[in-house]
Amino acid sequence: MTSSYKTLLLMLFAILLTAVITYSVTRVYFENNTVSNSEAEQKQPLYWVAPMDPNYRRDKAGKSPMGMDLIPVYEENETSQNSGPGTITISPDVVNNIGVRIVKAEYGPIHSEINTVGYVQYDEDKLVHIHPRVEGWVDKLYVKAAGDPIKKGQPLYKLYSPELVNAQEELVLALNRNNVRLIKAAEDRLKALQIANSVINQIKQTRKVQQAITFYAPQSGVIDNLNVREGFYVKPGMNLMSVGDLSTVWVEAEIFERQAELVKAGQAVTMTLDYMPGTKWIGKVDYVYPTLNDETRTVRVRLRFDNEDYALKPNMFAQVTIATGEEKEKLMIPMEALIRTGDQDRVVLALGEGQFKSITVIAGNIGESHVEIINGLEPGEEVVSSAQFLLDSESSKTSDFKRMHHEDSKPRSVWVEAKIESVMTEHHMITAAHSAISEWDWPAMTMDFSVSENIDLSTLSKGTQLHMEITNSDTEYYEITGIHIKESGTSTVNEESATEGDVKLQSIDDESMNHNKHQEKNTQMDSSESSEHSHHQHSGM
Repeated sequence: MTSSYKTLLLMLFAILLTAVITYSVTRVYFENNTVSNSEAEQKQPLYWVAPMDPNYRRDKAGKSPMGMDLIPVYEENETSQNSGPGTITISPDVVNNIGVRIVKAEYGPIHSEINTVGYVQYDEDKLVHIHPRVEGWVDKLYVKAAGDPIKKGQPLYKLYSPELVNAQEELVLALNRNNVRLIKAAEDRLKALQIANSVINQIKQTRKVQQAITFYAPQSGVIDNLNVREGFYVKPGMNLMSVGDLSTVWVEAEIFERQAELVKAGQAVTMTLDYMPGTKWIGKVDYVYPTLNDETRTVRVRLRFDNEDYALKPNMFAQVTIATGEEKEKLMIPMEALIRTGDQDRVVLALGEGQFKSITVIAGNIGESHVEIINGLEPGEEVVSSAQFLLDSESSKTSDFKRMHHEDSKPRSVWVEAKIESVMTEHHMITAAHSAISEWDWPAMTMDFSVSENIDLSTLSKGTQLHMEITNSDTEYYEITGIHIKESGTSTVNEESATEGDVKLQSIDDESMNHNKHQEKNTQMDSSESSEHSHHQHSGM
């Protein structure tokens, strides 16, 4: 009993061990097979693409029109493939750590102000220059220094001039003769020599000649450019002094060439000066000069300010802000999102899912906080406004700085299968029947094409099957810029990657061949029937 019991236990143990080993091996096999199948499914290519032409795609491996092996595109690099050169991918943790902030390009008004500096000047519309109209000597000078305030009608200087003495004597002589015409002529001459009416009336009353005539201030203001002293000999053309009215002043400022278009006469201007901090003067743009300084490349702007309290003095240094007003709504981004280099402006475009790319843009007007984007961005696109320099330094190494095309945009050139119908060597043109071009929504059709000068037409002839590259220029001009002639004996109808247009072309050839065979068969049958008929006739004879 003992021996049989041991034998039974050993058999049961062997059976149990065999079952455990079988279960373990089966489980490992199925797990490995499942993982392998999962990995195989994950690594299954989405499609194959030509290395030199991303628009040429096929569902299976093969050759490109240039004879190169097609490259498989997997799901994990599909996004990067379509985003273009220079696209970088950053994990969410890194995006958060470096402080990436994203904003959208959107339409809005550009609030623009121009900050510049200028100098206070006299209002030259109210600046009077004092010139003598006769030769003589300054007998007395009533003003002593530039900057002295003066009132209208206040004496400026007294002049002795023999010419003035002669003019007075003519008036006295006319009065003594009581000749109205001579009196009128003598008065007009004295007025032309800037003799005041009060002096003329005094001469008419006293009938005495004054040896020195006093001249008076024509307006209130301050003395400027005092160029004479008592005893000076003066003559016509000399500027004795100037009288400036400071009730209003000019401020001469300069703006950059690119800002000239924004500044117009009548725009509001705010001015501050260092000597009166906290005080603001409100004025307006009076005039924008029509010429450009060829050395500084700036445009002069004249500003006008009221100065009733005479706080503004000529030659003071001022900071001015010109409000150019609200512009029409334009596509804009925050100023900090724009990267300005020596030869281009660019931004870092956020493509989503942690992908970024540097692209070139054309910047326009610059406002207080935003900048206009003329070209390079579309409304709603996202750009990086913080930490963009870190991303740009990496993306710019390989970026082409071009925006990726939207899905609905059409490529400039496509490869298509075609058959040569005729070659016009003298015009460097061909007539080709090409298959349908889905990228341009073209059906299969026959067209005339110009051929690039780089292509040798001697290799082409009627009936040649080939791949050709059609390029569309900006002027809607289509040109053949590349060809790839198929090897002889190659049948396109059996290629699984053939397009609908390819099948149509092959079908045309097959139908032509079948038609020729049918004609040949009918000819043979007719020949046979004719022979039999001749034989019967011969037998009958």
